[in-house]
Amino acid sequence: MTMKLIPYLVMNGNAKEAIQFYKEALEAEVLFVQSFGEMPENAEFPLPEEAKDRVSHATIQVGETHLMLSDTFPGQPHQSGNQVTICITIGDAEKSKQIFDALAKDGQVNMPLQETFFSPAYGNVTDKFGICFQIFTESKM
Repeated sequence: MTMKLIPYLVMNGNAKEAIQFYKEALEAEVLFVQSFGEMPENAEFPLPEEAKDRVSHATIQVGETHLMLSDTFPGQPHQSGNQVTICITIGDAEKSKQIFDALAKDGQVNMPLQETFFSPAYGNVTDKFGICFQIFTESKM
């Protein structure tokens, strides 16, 4: 089993600027960037115009380390200091569930572990120590 812990930075509408900054300051290579406007449409949750250009997910590589970034959704609370989470990336949905459930014990589920268009099992949980983890299960291709 392969598991990675990846720092995940949540920005307040300036993720594109941050990506460019890290590209120059840290010689980062941009591996992936997707805006909310590029995501599949959902008729139940129409996308507000001010969200379309915000980054829904990006991955950059600094040396041999990956760093992930996204913007908050417009209107979502953002406070400097809590914008760093740890993304646990794993290739097995059952193991993802086991880890998610363990971290959720005496913690808070922010987004239940569920299938999404980008992952067979993705969720977000804050553990009992106040540390926010994203659990991301890689798709088997």
